[in-house]
Parts: sequence; structure tokens; C-alpha cells
Amino acid sequence: MVDLRNKYELADVVLRFGKQLVAKEKLSPGQTKALFNIVQCRTKALGGHKEKCNCCGEERYSYNSCGDRHCPKCQSNKQAIWVDELSRSTLAIKHYHIIFTVPHVLNDICLWNDREYYKILFSAVWRTLHSFGYTHYGAETGAVAILHSWGQNLSLHPHIHCIVPAAGFSLKGEWKNIGKYKNYLYPVHQLSDTFKGKFLDSIKRKLKKLDSSGLFKQQIEKAYKTKWVVYSEASLAGPEKVIHYLGQYTHRVAISNQRILDITDTQVKFIAKDYRDGAKQKVVELEGVEFLRRFCQHIMPKRFVRIRKYGIYNPIVKRNLNLQFEPEKKSSIEELDKSIEKETKAERIMRLTGFDSGKCPKCKEGRMYVVKELPRIRSPAGHLPSILLSIFY
Repeated sequence: MVDLRNKYELADVVLRFGKQLVAKEKLSPGQTKALFNIVQCRTKALGGHKEKCNCCGEERYSYNSCGDRHCPKCQSNKQAIWVDELSRSTLAIKHYHIIFTVPHVLNDICLWNDREYYKILFSAVWRTLHSFGYTHYGAETGAVAILHSWGQNLSLHPHIHCIVPAAGFSLKGEWKNIGKYKNYLYPVHQLSDTFKGKFLDSIKRKLKKLDSSGLFKQQIEKAYKTKWVVYSEASLAGPEKVIHYLGQYTHRVAISNQRILDITDTQVKFIAKDYRDGAKQKVVELEGVEFLRRFCQHIMPKRFVRIRKYGIYNPIVKRNLNLQFEPEKKSSIEELDKSIEKETKAERIMRLTGFDSGKCPKCKEGRMYVVKELPRIRSPAGHLPSILLSIFY
């Protein structure tokens, strides 16, 4: 049986350097839980089942996934299903990809209270897009917004990817196409200045309530003097391209297992794109503890929603509009919804990814069937490596 597991995984980094990290840094309960889940993912600790081929008799053990949204091994199926659902709600019109970034000078505020920081970031992005829709085109458009907090080298780099449709509806409820510029929906310099003003104003108001000491006053002043940048890419013509493009950003984690090249006693070596040098792939080396510290910066607050829909893409608004923009699509969507409801999870994954989890990996003809259930191990003392016990218990 071929082992498709990467030589090195994020779980190996946690096992190797987790104890040193805990001794050096104070982790939040959410960060501790995420690291713990990543180590247990697809191991006997979470239980699973034993399978056997009905043709050649090949046996294999399949262990359950942790399902943590920060685990690099648990995102591909979620991403495929999310993109599939999005494809049935995306309008068949041009879309623009707009990226809102925040200067690194404000990173200390983000680390101080990431939940409030990200809430303000989402709010400032949508209020900016909402105001520009009315001032430039007299229409309310929408957006699908996705929060990323990392750069390629795992540094803290909060930014939001937005897919914005080139259409909206007026105050009278009439649909209209928008977008009079060739390569961008709104003038990017005006967009940057407006976003900057709205974000910093909200940050100052929140800090007045949470930080009476004025700890971040200097960072705020520097941010006002810094030039802010909003990136806007050329329009994406068809909905298929929009969905495929957006799918690249939805369920990413700070680093995938495929990017980890080597782990030594002191360092982690991984691949990163250098966007300042034409997005060339380069090898980056970090101290193991520093690698984990940077990764933990990108563990989201508990129950924080990092993919949000606004305006005409808000589910409630879409339902009220009753798909009046493209009524011919309504019946086909309803039929597709009914067919999807009848699918099993394995059948849906097969349709979306082409991977048949039930096919025998050896003879390629038989089907694997469950012969034994493997229960989850409740007590950690019996199965976890001693180094992990010293970290979390």
C-alpha cells in the first residue's frame, strides 16, 4: 500500500517544538486546543474503522479527522463543498477581486485584541464598498469577503479578499450593471483613502473604550501618515472563473503540509512565495519555536466567522430578491438542490474532487467495507507521545 503522507507535517513541528513554545509563550485556550487537535488528527486517538476489500482482501485502517479549521489535513473536502454551494448562488456576471490590506504598524493592536480588530476590519471593508456603490453608481452591490491574517513567511499580515459583482439594485429595486472602468470597479486611490479613514476612526473609538492608557496612540499616528494600499484586479468574466478563483482563498490555513520541506532539531524549512520578486518560490528557514509562534498568531478567536457575505450576496437578501436577476436559473437550482440532498457525503466528494474513498487502493476494482469500528480513546495517557503529555497535561 502506497503511503501518500507527506514526509513532514505541521503535527511533526508541534511534537518537536511544542514544549519549548509553551515554556516561552503564553498560549490562549483556543491556540492550545488547535495545536492539540492538529497532532491528534487522523490518528488512533480519534478512533476510526478497519476496512477490507471485497475483491482482493486488502485491509486498511482509516482514522477520523479532527475537523479543526486550522488543521491543514481537514480543509480540502470543506473547500470543495463550500465552492459547490457557492456555484449555485453566484450571479452570472462579471466580478472584481479587491484586496484590502492594513499596514504592519498596527499589528500590535491586532495581537492585543484580535477579535475586535478583525470585526472592525470586516466592518470598514463593507462600509467602504457599500458607500462607493451608491456614490459611483447609485446602486447597492454585494461582496463575498474572506479574512486572511498571514503572509507567505507566516508573519502577521491581516487582509481581506473580496469578490464584488459588477451589478446591484437601486433604491427603487431595479437591477443595473455597474463598472465603467476597464480594470477596476472603483478608483483604487479613493478606495484606499476611504478605507483608511473608516478603519482608523473605528479603531480609535474602540480603543477609547478598551484602552484608557493610550498605549497605541503612537501606532495610530504612524498609520495616519502611512500610505494605505487597496489592490484591485481586472474583472473576472464568467461565474465559473469567479468560483474557481475564490475557491483558492476560502479554506486556507497559514501553511499547508506540502510546503514543509524539512525539520531539524532547531529549525523548520519551508517554501514561500516572494511577491516582491515576481512571486518566485523560495526556501525560508525559521527557528522551530518561532515557526510555531507565528503559526499560533493565525489561530482565529473562538467561533469567529472569517468568510462573510454582504449586500446582494447576503443569504437573507438573496432570498428576498427571489432570484429576480436570473429567474431562468431558479428551476435548475431547485432541481440541483434536490439531487444533492439525496447524495451521501462520499458520493458528493467523489463528484466534486474525483476521489473515490471506497475504491480499493490495491486492486483498484473492489470496494472497501467496514469490518470493525475503532472507538475514540478517551484517556490521553494511554496513547499520546510523552512529549505531548508534557506539553498539554
